[in-house]
Amino acid sequence: MKFAGAHVSIAGGVENAPLNAAAIGATAFAMFTKNQRQWNAAPITEASAAAFRENCKKFGYTPDHILPHDGYLINMGNPDPEKRKISVAAFTDEMYRCQFLGLKLLNLHPGSHLKQISEEECLSHIAAGINSALAETEGVVAVLENTAGQGSNLGFTFQQLADIMEQIKDPARVGVCIDTCHSFAAGYDFSTPEGYEKTMEEFDRVIGFKYLRGMHLNDAKGVLSGRLDRHDSLGKGNIGMEAFRRIMQDPRIRDIPLILETPDEAIWKEEIATLLSFAKEA
Repeated sequence: MKFAGAHVSIAGGVENAPLNAAAIGATAFAMFTKNQRQWNAAPITEASAAAFRENCKKFGYTPDHILPHDGYLINMGNPDPEKRKISVAAFTDEMYRCQFLGLKLLNLHPGSHLKQISEEECLSHIAAGINSALAETEGVVAVLENTAGQGSNLGFTFQQLADIMEQIKDPARVGVCIDTCHSFAAGYDFSTPEGYEKTMEEFDRVIGFKYLRGMHLNDAKGVLSGRLDRHDSLGKGNIGMEAFRRIMQDPRIRDIPLILETPDEAIWKEEIATLLSFAKEA
């Protein structure tokens, strides 16, 4: 089955995320577990966690179809050892917050070398940080999101993600989230049937569909290979609507959260309905 939704707000408490998802007809959703632009946050209370789980149960959301995202400040590839240590601690805390809520996944941007160390060293730092967080927590999978390749950010090729994954001590607790906009910006052409199939075949060869734990479905304001991380609404960018029809009808992509991060929240309900209608066509 296909499960589609959007990255919804947790304003007022994490327990509101499932309510916000249900209001737009989502069958999956993404969320932050804290303010994404701050290092520290108060712990999630027992009451808030219980309400979150109850609301998920009420609207039929299971941990397999909820894709939390870590904070934007985290960079486990940071060349500065002290700053890297802070990032690893923050990521570990976010893994624990997911564990406390009964969730299985945590999406992360791999990291950046800041043009101070080699790509290989940066990728090894990222893997070491993930290994450290996995050792301190239980049950939550670290889900690497591919990037657009802007600046010094790594993870813009499937091979870079694979290089990180090969260094993870527990392969069962690592996965990948494909962002369509990021992929397109990095040179993976989702916009044509031929480009789509070539991209998916490369993903399967380099990483494998068994590691695909989620997708971010975003059209792209930038051009192919332009390294521009600018999302657009479905069908309004350079990828085009047919790419999302292909995703929703691809039998290799199933039972994972397919999440909108498109810029116009006012049409999320419409976009989700469109995606789910594509799946029904198949």
